[in-house]
Amino acid sequence: MSSSIPGTRDLPVSRYDLSTYWGRVLHSADLCDPRTLFTSSTTLEASKMLLMQYKTGTPVFLPFRMSCFVFSNLIVTAGMLQPNLTTRGTLAWQVANQTLNVLINTSNANKSSPLGPAQLAGSFALAVSASCGVAVGLGRAVAKLKVGSGTKALLTRLVPFAAVASAGVLNVALMRGGEIQNGIDVYPAKAPAKAKTGTAELVEEEAPKESLGKSRKAAVIAVAETAVSRVLNATPIMVVPPLVLMRLQRSAWLKKRPALVTPVNIGLIFATSIFALPLALGAFPQRQAAKATSLEKEFWDKGGESGMLEFNRGI
Repeated sequence: MSSSIPGTRDLPVSRYDLSTYWGRVLHSADLCDPRTLFTSSTTLEASKMLLMQYKTGTPVFLPFRMSCFVFSNLIVTAGMLQPNLTTRGTLAWQVANQTLNVLINTSNANKSSPLGPAQLAGSFALAVSASCGVAVGLGRAVAKLKVGSGTKALLTRLVPFAAVASAGVLNVALMRGGEIQNGIDVYPAKAPAKAKTGTAELVEEEAPKESLGKSRKAAVIAVAETAVSRVLNATPIMVVPPLVLMRLQRSAWLKKRPALVTPVNIGLIFATSIFALPLALGAFPQRQAAKATSLEKEFWDKGGESGMLEFNRGI
């Protein structure tokens, strides 16, 4: 929220150097820290009071904050990765997953070109159709394959990943189509002002107060990078737990305790999510930069530091 609070002086955007991958990973780990969900309303209001000289931003609704992503995503992911899921169950969990994706994507997107209600509804319907089509279609295709039972079981466990990855990319593109259609705000880049504080390095907020205009090409970059980060996040979460669970189900320990299959599955998903999410979010800077000459001609002579322009990629 601090990055959306302009004022007479810039606010630190992070404790870490966001020009490096590991700096962005550590920053994302702070952003996604579930412990912040337990911050009381009193503490939150007290923190906002410290920033009264700034315009206060609006907090994202709690279930759709990135700090809640692991918990919000845990239920639907566990549902999609249930062994021996029926077609009806597959459809229900894919709809639930895409609904959650829509809410998270719209809550954390660049807000300069939002979609209208009709566009949101249409995009949601297309995303749900795609995810359900891939999940059911691939499931039936795998069932018809003439391969060994072990290979077929392995491929069946990976069907949800294919559905989530493909539909996730489509979901981001559709939910943020307004950005591509109308463009997003771009700003001249400024050299980062860094201040050493002990072992931490504060990087000052670089965005100027006024936009230079909206760029469709910047929007394409922002949406494409966000879509890639979604695949990077889904890959370990949707691949590692089902493969490990399949191995554990062959063990004598879990065969004697079938009631533990679901708790073990949820535990594997939770553990993988905790580590995977910051690594995926850190793949690209949230505040991205591009050469002014790589965007529309109207911005070619408006570049800031090193001829670069900046824009908010969203999450």
